[in-house]
Amino acid sequence: MNIRLTLSCCLLLWISNEVQAATCDKQVLGTSRTITLKREAALYGTKQHKALPLNKNEVVLTFDDGPSPENTPLVLKALADQCSKASFFMIGQQIERHPELAKRVVAAGHTLGLHSYSHQRLAKLSVDEQLADLKKAQKIYQDTFGTSAPAYRFPFLEETPPLLDTLKAKKMTVASIDLTIDDWLPDDTTEILLKRLSQNLDKSGGGIILMHDANAITAKAVPALLALLKVKGYKVVHLQWEKAS
Repeated sequence: MNIRLTLSCCLLLWISNEVQAATCDKQVLGTSRTITLKREAALYGTKQHKALPLNKNEVVLTFDDGPSPENTPLVLKALADQCSKASFFMIGQQIERHPELAKRVVAAGHTLGLHSYSHQRLAKLSVDEQLADLKKAQKIYQDTFGTSAPAYRFPFLEETPPLLDTLKAKKMTVASIDLTIDDWLPDDTTEILLKRLSQNLDKSGGGIILMHDANAITAKAVPALLALLKVKGYKVVHLQWEKAS
């Protein structure tokens, strides 16, 4: 199926879902299975590390930079309409500002991880500043959810040795990615994001997809992006971690 036809099909499905809310049946994308990971110092995502144990045409939906009061609720609705589960890597500052929204993400059955406290370019900070950023993010997460964060994604995917060592000691998974839709450009549209996702899926065959729920353009496009996954025959795998001991 060529890209033009694929985009047309998923846009039609998106419009249909906008008219009538989807139910958890064969008409929606759904969640095909759940992988429960150990709380250990694993590193996943072929952009930088090894692959998750996924089958061909399986994807993991992940969203960074939230929670955003304007945009995260739109993403949650789109996921609920398609009965699909995702992992949200949240910025500590945003959890601190919007704790009830962060808890709403958990209540909807999604998985959380940390995405630093302040989303700075960590490599430009001193070692002490990097460790302080992580410690502050971990405290906010613990205070908000009553448990420690199981996973961490580096801002800009820029990993640093001091934080990698600290995360390893704390048995936290480092979550990189397999593909992205590059959804941070101000002139993006739903059709542009659809085209990027389609092309990158054709290259990778699936994997961990990076999106941003803090981005208004992305939040608007998520229903169409999920419809595209359905049209192209992809299955959603939900990640979760064992409870902290």
